[in-house]
Amino acid sequence: MENSKLQKLVDKRAEAMAGGGEKAIEKHHAKGSYTARERINMLLDEGSFEEVDMFLTHRCTDFGMEKKVFLGDGVAVGSGTIDGRLVFVFAQDATVIGGSLSETMSQKICKVMDMAMKMGAPVIGMNDSGGARIQEGACALAGYGEIFERNILASGVIPQISVIFGPCAGGAVYSPALTDFIMMTEQNSYMFITGPKVVKSVTGEDVTVEELGGARVHATKSGVTHFVAATEEEAVKEVRRLVSFIPQNNMEEAPVVECKDDPARLEDALNDMVPADPNKPYDMKNIIYSIVDNGDFMEVQKDFAKNVICGFARFNGRSTGIIANQPNWLAGVLDCDASRKAARFVRFCDAFNIQILTLVDVPGFLCGTGQEYAGIIDHGAKLMFAYGEATVPKVTVTVRKSYGGSHIVMSCKQLRGDFNYAWPNAEIAVMGASGAVGVLEAKALKAIEDPEEKKKFIAEKEAAYKEKFASPYQAANRGYIDDVIEPADQASDQPAQETQQHSTLKTSVYDSFSKLVTCVDGDRTWFPYGYRAPGGPHLHPEAARNSYQRCSQGSRQGKCP
Repeated sequence: MENSKLQKLVDKRAEAMAGGGEKAIEKHHAKGSYTARERINMLLDEGSFEEVDMFLTHRCTDFGMEKKVFLGDGVAVGSGTIDGRLVFVFAQDATVIGGSLSETMSQKICKVMDMAMKMGAPVIGMNDSGGARIQEGACALAGYGEIFERNILASGVIPQISVIFGPCAGGAVYSPALTDFIMMTEQNSYMFITGPKVVKSVTGEDVTVEELGGARVHATKSGVTHFVAATEEEAVKEVRRLVSFIPQNNMEEAPVVECKDDPARLEDALNDMVPADPNKPYDMKNIIYSIVDNGDFMEVQKDFAKNVICGFARFNGRSTGIIANQPNWLAGVLDCDASRKAARFVRFCDAFNIQILTLVDVPGFLCGTGQEYAGIIDHGAKLMFAYGEATVPKVTVTVRKSYGGSHIVMSCKQLRGDFNYAWPNAEIAVMGASGAVGVLEAKALKAIEDPEEKKKFIAEKEAAYKEKFASPYQAANRGYIDDVIEPADQASDQPAQETQQHSTLKTSVYDSFSKLVTCVDGDRTWFPYGYRAPGGPHLHPEAARNSYQRCSQGSRQGKCP
């Protein structure tokens, strides 16, 4: 081959790699931001990125666009590996016409998403764009529609992760919103439907970019973003960590990591973590960190709806989704935000074959007109539906309180919980003792005039109510609780062989998940609600989108409304 032709190829590749040119790159770096390909190289294993469509250009000739032609047209797409596992990526290049989306850019993004679906691998999108390319009009809008449709078809089939490294405004926000997880960076990233200028002209409200759609706003108020990173380097590191907890697609399982953490190790601190007073708060995260492998817990939406905790951990090396009430925040009560946060997380775990552990300490649903008007009934039903339809292994532990409707919603036995445990101090009842006595003994209390006598009467009735109705043993008598377990091994004068038979929180969780996941001819299968047939990824989007598809004897196919 002629050297001139080889040199032309080298020059063309260099031109494409340069994006919007040296000056544009320098300006981008001055803001503390990386270019598209720099971000991809940080994310993927070294040397693994294989780019496609590097030479694609737009075809627009209106408004002088024929003079603004860049190879690659503002987005780098391709495939690579993270810890040796295949992933597909696209990264918008803000140095090329502000990273605005053209018809050609959408075709590149759609191609890599189609490849991800075909291969059954996660797709990770890095967003840094000013929105639709105005010069292309309806063609740019059609491009967004094509991307959104692929997001929808891939939902529940392959994991989708969005990283917001810069602006993401207007219609562009809907693609990340359709994906499974969103990562935003502080300072430089923001998401909103309309910018501050439009808001000012329409509503008269003065608001900054950060106040309208900054990372902290979406992390604490809207719940749109699942993770916030201080820097781009941290964001990339956390995305790699997230990928380690999830499978390639909905017919595979997350990687099993070698566990060097002894499942039988003693955690004496568990005995004292939960206060005897049912109204006294404590941090549920201390319990989580004590029982998971190596204390490694990746929390999802940690700053949104803090009254419920969601996140990934491992038990015996196997990825596990954890949902837990947080008594340290609003007493762990369920409200609209907490319900939809937990429901979404449960459905992700169910779609991607990730076992679920639920730690319960819930006094009920938050009451009041604010919650009723916001649709607490609908949001609570979403969480109930998510748990009820989930066919992955589900282990539930009632740590302290579990009252009323919230008891049912938090993966109770009747919602097909596989193993349901309770600590000895657990209270499982329609309502707390104080409220119950006020209702059941209303007439008697009204007849007692002496304050001291009334106080004594209430104390006696509350104690009797707790003994009869609010202990874990009535539920255990009916089979609603499989076992009452100890938080940790207690000191005892009994022979060692007898004390070792006691079930503790850590050993019960480990043993239960081990029983629920068995091996048949080398292929994993869930017990007891259905067998997932062996074979490669079943990635037909019509069959699997939005939820999951399992070929099994007696298994269910379903979608959440």
